[in-house]
Amino acid sequence: MRPIEEPVLCKILRRAVDLVYPKMELVGLENLPREACVIVGNHSQAHGAIVSEERLPFDHFTWCASQMMDKKEVSDYAFQDFWSDKPRSIQWLFWIVSRLIKYPAVYIMTHARTIPVYHDSRCLTTFRRSMEKLEDGYHLVIFPECRQEYNNILYEFQDRFIDLAWMYYKRTGKRLQFVPMYLAPKLKKIFFGQPISFDPEAPKASERQRIKQALMDAITDIACAQPLHTVIPYRNISPKHYPKNLPCEVHQVEKTHG
Repeated sequence: MRPIEEPVLCKILRRAVDLVYPKMELVGLENLPREACVIVGNHSQAHGAIVSEERLPFDHFTWCASQMMDKKEVSDYAFQDFWSDKPRSIQWLFWIVSRLIKYPAVYIMTHARTIPVYHDSRCLTTFRRSMEKLEDGYHLVIFPECRQEYNNILYEFQDRFIDLAWMYYKRTGKRLQFVPMYLAPKLKKIFFGQPISFDPEAPKASERQRIKQALMDAITDIACAQPLHTVIPYRNISPKHYPKNLPCEVHQVEKTHG
């Protein structure tokens, strides 16, 4: 495994975050395969990025939106993705913040253990770099939620990251495994579920759907099995609207009749 070189400033910033961000208990680490795998979790707003950088005790790289590494795009992207759901009366404040974070955000994301995710013709770069890291023995961490609601725990997952499994199988002859991860900041815990193994014999479309659904189901089941707690959702909505980890069928009934 190749060593990761990190600038001194990044080490200082990492240490500062480590001091102020609460420790997290890791539950189910024994479920992680020894060889490279893909760990898939709920984003939990900014917690996903912080946890990935500061609280995972194994060698890994994290998928990161390419806009966060581009000075021309980072401010608009950050405002839209992080703060567009804030009340209109205070959105101007977060617009200013999105401009102030431009240079530090690009610096941090560029020098962190990240892989830029592109959604245009450069997407091959994302997959190429991901394959390099997997072949070097690193785990990949991916937070694939989009803005489409799914249940009280998750937003719908995007599924194209699952195509890594076909590339990995062609190169190595090994079946890539996907590990569900549930971040529960309110419990100060990170949960790892049983890995889901790729089937190279299955049709691509059905295998994408199977793995995506299995991951969403596993993360939901882990969350609902825990003591009652507040779930920090993907979208940065008002805290008063944060859901609880009630079983999904109960949650849906409450939404219908509430």
